[in-house]
Amino acid sequence: MSSTAGPICCVGAVLVRNQKILLIQRKNSPAKNLWSIPGGRLNQGESWQAAVEREVREETALVASCGSLIGWVERKYDDRRYLIADFQIEADNLEEASPGDDAIDLVFASRRQLGELELTPGLIEFLTQHTVLNF
Repeated sequence: MSSTAGPICCVGAVLVRNQKILLIQRKNSPAKNLWSIPGGRLNQGESWQAAVEREVREETALVASCGSLIGWVERKYDDRRYLIADFQIEADNLEEASPGDDAIDLVFASRRQLGELELTPGLIEFLTQHTVLNF
């Protein structure tokens, strides 16, 4: 696929609770083995919000409620462009969180732990710019 093709639409889910952020370790490309927020591609005809809730359920077993848009970013991996819209989410069953689908592992990371994990490129900058990491 040429980089001049339109971007692939994706979503990301941001859950911050008790001064920790939910991260998954990605099982597949792009960004295989790196830590990021849960998320993935939109299915044809799927709303942004439905995609967020589905991806969270598939990757973490959490039942999420999609909240407001935090912001969007465009990234390039392997000559493909991805337009990623990140949303705040809420979930009440945090004790049931477990990795699944495209996740090897998951963690609720403190601010200090973020510096110890190999994160997807630009994640810290995006979350900082959009004041998500004010903990």
